Amino acid sequence: MSRSSGARLPAAALTGPGPFRMAREEPAPVAVAAAGQPGGGRGGERALQGPGVARRGRPSLSRAKLHGLRHMCAGRTAAGGSFQRRALWVLAFCTSLGLLLSWSSNRLLYWLSFPSHTRVHREWSRQLPFPAVTVCNNNPLRFPRLSKGDLYYAGHWLGLLLPNRTARPLVSELLRGDEPRRQWFRKLADFRLFLPPRHFEGISAAFMDRLGHQLEDMLLSCKYRGELCGPHNFSSVFTKYGKCYMFNSGEDGKPLLTTVKGGTGNGLEIMLDIQQDEYLPIWGETEETTFEAGVKVQIHSQSEPPFIQELGFGVAPGFQTFVATQEQRLTYLPPPWGECRSSEMGLDFFPVYSITACRIDCETRYIVENCNCRMVHMPGDAPFCTPEQHKECAEPALENILVLDIFFEALNYETIEQKKAYEVAALLGDIGGQMGLFIGASILTILELFDYIYELIKEKLLDLLGKEEDEGSHDENVSTCDTMPNHSETISHTVNVPLQTALGTLEEIAC
Repeated sequence: MSRSSGARLPAAALTGPGPFRMAREEPAPVAVAAAGQPGGGRGGERALQGPGVARRGRPSLSRAKLHGLRHMCAGRTAAGGSFQRRALWVLAFCTSLGLLLSWSSNRLLYWLSFPSHTRVHREWSRQLPFPAVTVCNNNPLRFPRLSKGDLYYAGHWLGLLLPNRTARPLVSELLRGDEPRRQWFRKLADFRLFLPPRHFEGISAAFMDRLGHQLEDMLLSCKYRGELCGPHNFSSVFTKYGKCYMFNSGEDGKPLLTTVKGGTGNGLEIMLDIQQDEYLPIWGETEETTFEAGVKVQIHSQSEPPFIQELGFGVAPGFQTFVATQEQRLTYLPPPWGECRSSEMGLDFFPVYSITACRIDCETRYIVENCNCRMVHMPGDAPFCTPEQHKECAEPALENILVLDIFFEALNYETIEQKKAYEVAALLGDIGGQMGLFIGASILTILELFDYIYELIKEKLLDLLGKEEDEGSHDENVSTCDTMPNHSETISHTVNVPLQTALGTLEEIAC
């Protein structure tokens, strides 16, 4: 056979039927379809997918609704995709993100500090229960009522005798102006022929009741809301001042008194004789003696025991004193917002918890544990302290307990309520507002970012699995291209095919 070199196929051969067919109007790139290879259907499809062909459905961060990301992720061929423009957007985004993290961390730290605020407001009521009023004479014991036995056992505790049970010289000197009382005391303090009783009741409630001032002797006049009242409206209570009297205590089944109007004439009005001529000498050295003449008053609720030695106020004789009071209702938060406990604290001697009840309860347990006795104003069933125990144990023990109270006297009806200043809703609102201000994001935007990360990881995993599968298929299906025995040696064809400019379906081209 003669070999013709350089021969060209006629144009009709390119457009006619047969294996050499192409669309006349559609240019195609120079490519050879492996139509004659085994497995060419699947292998051909994989051959068409090269690294230059983009995968459809690949996740893109630029599709997120986060402001600025589409400008940061813009390609170089896209509008405004220059390097300088992208760098400015990256700088702006990082700055906004830094401000967001800084301010959000500040709000988070503020929330973790558990802040609180106090709400004070005034409430009005048509009717209010009248508070309890405790009145104590500043003098705990009446001097003329002392017996020789009382002076023998309690004289040193009262500051009238020296430790050797002799009269203090200062007492006789200060009684010089009252000769009858001076002679009486000198005779009372002479124990040379005195046989003391074997048993002394101690500084007990019976002792204080017997020697204390009696309300029937002190109360000259009593009115409540213009109506007469008397000693039957009072109940006895023992404090550090001895025997005291509480008005409107609500004890023994007595109903609580109420008031419907404010101002003078709509409350309690009492006139008292303090019996100053029966006072103990004012130079006593114990807490039970005093340098004041008058009464001590405390206004408190019925569920709160009186703590008059620290919370009471003094009323001097010779004057009419007006006292305006108010009710305060306090509501406090438990930890970590406040210092109060949310659960009820059980006390040993009081059914209802209050600050004063807690203090008296703690003092009682402390004295009983250290002195094996209790003072007259302390509850419980422990024995009362003797005068020696008062001087040697009880009073020194209480001197070691320090309580500092600094307070204002309230004159208005107020409700004081402690509330949380910053809750979770406010924290989320602040962080959400800052996210919207700085990066234009919301919770759904954050979810989109997590969804993008998920899709990206999934795509990478699929690429790794597909790459391994492609390598296995290539080893099995790829073969060399054999020459055509009938044409390769006799005919040499040169086919000029223009390149295809747009991505599309390639036509089959035979070599």
